[in-house]
Amino acid sequence: MENRCKFWLPKKNRFCANAPLHNSSFCGNHTPRTAGQWIPCPIDPSHSVLQENLEGHVRRCPLLKQVQSLSTQPFYQKGVNAGKDDEQKEPETLIPTSGSFDNVTSEMKRNALYSLNISQFFDLIRKIESVHAQICKDIKDSYKIPEACGIWIKREVDRKLPFQEKHVMQQASILGNLEEFGVLESSDGKEQCGGAEVEQVEDSNGVPAVVEFGAGRGYLTQMLADCYGIGRVFLVERKSYKLKADRSLRQKESLILERLRIDIEDLNLNAVESLQGLPYVAIGKHLCGPATDLTLRCCLANQRNDDRCRGNCHLRGLAVATCCHHLCQWKHYINKKYLTHLGISKEEFHAITWFTSWAVDADHGSDLSDVTDFKLHPDSIGSEKEEYSGDANGVEGMARNMKAIERAKLGFMCKQIIDMGRLMWVKEHGLVTQLVKYVPATISPENHLLIARHVCHF
Repeated sequence: MENRCKFWLPKKNRFCANAPLHNSSFCGNHTPRTAGQWIPCPIDPSHSVLQENLEGHVRRCPLLKQVQSLSTQPFYQKGVNAGKDDEQKEPETLIPTSGSFDNVTSEMKRNALYSLNISQFFDLIRKIESVHAQICKDIKDSYKIPEACGIWIKREVDRKLPFQEKHVMQQASILGNLEEFGVLESSDGKEQCGGAEVEQVEDSNGVPAVVEFGAGRGYLTQMLADCYGIGRVFLVERKSYKLKADRSLRQKESLILERLRIDIEDLNLNAVESLQGLPYVAIGKHLCGPATDLTLRCCLANQRNDDRCRGNCHLRGLAVATCCHHLCQWKHYINKKYLTHLGISKEEFHAITWFTSWAVDADHGSDLSDVTDFKLHPDSIGSEKEEYSGDANGVEGMARNMKAIERAKLGFMCKQIIDMGRLMWVKEHGLVTQLVKYVPATISPENHLLIARHVCHF
């Protein structure tokens, strides 16, 4: 026993059986280390490594070959869609600045918010209410189950394909909104843009190509291919997945599939050789946090109003279901100019993103997504100030004691403010745009869909 690690394993009811390190009571796995000794891997920051082992790890990191191979691809351009941290002169802020950080963690956002006094907290709430009332006036319910998706709704598809009703309803509604908005439609095989005919791959709806961002296993594209028919598919996803739709998609003789394993932040879509000259539709279901901003920048950053109908009008339309707004970052956000004009600073933006998590932590047995009637009544503010002003954690205590429905509705308000800024940016790039609630919150509280089509409408 003296030659064993002294780390107790409660599940096995014994000490670790490994030999301890020299001059230590523990083995290499269980030697206590401070957090400061762990640093993000420079090849893949999603995992950490001990600083003392960094040199050796970099030579054998499992993702090294993938990164080296990716760097040789013409469409790889490090940080091309990342955005900048200091694009705009920021307004005066209600929240003390925490310096310049590329990535502001949830803990940092929470601590900044809890450092406010009660008056500053209510000033922030009033600003959120005012901005929401000003810009979020036309967000409609748009739950669509198109006839074309009947084979999925009736479960008449390959039984080997996974079927979860809530996901099928979301996917069908995304496609139904695309159809109603005029992006997916029947075609005779040719479409027009500025008088120029564009030859199409043989399909049923005239969409030559589809690019799915954050594709995961690719089942949104699978439904699109099964129900509408498409000629060429690009699945953009940085992670590796099992049980992908790729095998089923490749069995379709008329469909060409290409999976791009790359972070959206680093994807120069204009340099994807097989997509050049093809009009395409961009789609994404639950693009987490800044992934929505990266996607919009990837599709539209090089497209301006004066050249929107040149060539083949490459982007025909898009449908992006947003989610995880609490992960959003000021650096990546697509429309800092718009929020700055509304008086929202970088620090207030991060507070707003932190509030968004409240929209999804409540009981969604009933639909809480209608935020139009939410108010913190002014006559109650005085008593609340008195109750919490003597408490060192006044804002934290008050936030925790808010009613669940108030927290949820404030969260939805903040989500809609973030998404409306994105909508305005897309409009500035010459697209007809809408923000809709595409499924009830009872199916998914992450139920906002940004949908757009090109004004030159093929």
